Amino acid sequence: MNHHCIPVISFVAGKSGSGKTTLLEKVIKRLKEDGIRVASIKHDAHDFDMDKPGKDTWRLARAGSDIVAISSPRKVAIIEKVDHEKTLDEICAMISGVDLIVTEGFKLGSKLKIEVHRSAVHGELVCKTSELLAIASDVAWDVGVPCFPINDIEGIAGHIKWYMDKFSTVAEKIN
Repeated sequence: MNHHCIPVISFVAGKSGSGKTTLLEKVIKRLKEDGIRVASIKHDAHDFDMDKPGKDTWRLARAGSDIVAISSPRKVAIIEKVDHEKTLDEICAMISGVDLIVTEGFKLGSKLKIEVHRSAVHGELVCKTSELLAIASDVAWDVGVPCFPINDIEGIAGHIKWYMDKFSTVAEKIN
């Protein structure tokens, strides 16, 4: 499958504490019930370390490996040292075999977004409405973009499936 044919939706918020991860977990579980294969990409503005000190992968990375992969019968992970942060498009190009890519973060990225908004955490929306697929909020927004209650997992998942159908129709016309 051509990675350009996989729809990408970024779940973003103005501040942490708005419930992005919790909402994303529930939406992914709901999409999986419909047999949708989902890849998730998490953006971390700080550095992260998946390798635990002392473990073999950590030792191989410390020895100078630029890419360390770990494989088992059930999963594979690849950690690559980079000299600059990869763009979301570059990361998406590494992913195949799924129906949908969801990201947590990447609010500056060019992909369509679902803004997770909790009024106690953040006042205004952070995205332009032209960037938004939808809003998930504890208050109603009338800005010309579908707005779902933050706990309406069925509605949000349904809207994502509608977008996936629309996306695949457009992708078929291009190819």
